[in-house]
Amino acid sequence: MYHYYIDSPPGFATRFLQIQASEIGIKRIDFVNEKTVEVKPTSLLLHCVDELEKYFAGKLKTFTVALDPGGTDFQKKVWCELQKIKFGETWSYKQLALAVESANYCRAVGAANAKNLIAIIIPCHRVIGNNGHLTGYAAGLTIKQWLIEHEGSGDKITCQANG
Repeated sequence: MYHYYIDSPPGFATRFLQIQASEIGIKRIDFVNEKTVEVKPTSLLLHCVDELEKYFAGKLKTFTVALDPGGTDFQKKVWCELQKIKFGETWSYKQLALAVESANYCRAVGAANAKNLIAIIIPCHRVIGNNGHLTGYAAGLTIKQWLIEHEGSGDKITCQANG
């Protein structure tokens, strides 16, 4: 595995994004406060860093970096649909369930969403509760709200304390 860190943008609750990659693609992005692993840059990681920096600068809306997410077939199906949610849009868990043809499985879709390890690039932050409230995000609702606002979603988003 190869690792790289970039500084989190102002307003994030963490100091760094830790990017992990295999030979095939990006494996995960974590929100961290300390650099705990040795950096081993590769062209793939540097491509990812370039795209993330452009995204945070408001100059990139669609990522092209290769991914290697692992996961079950169902999780991969959900993650593929997540990548169809456009920059600046939000979907409800029900909309996502309908998109993967599992209308009665909002919880299963939510569980697959929660297992996404490639935050931002596979945009699980764009999925909100059916009531329009922010719900669940591994990095915390403050970062989820920041990402949605950064993308300029016109939706009125409220943060629930119980997340």
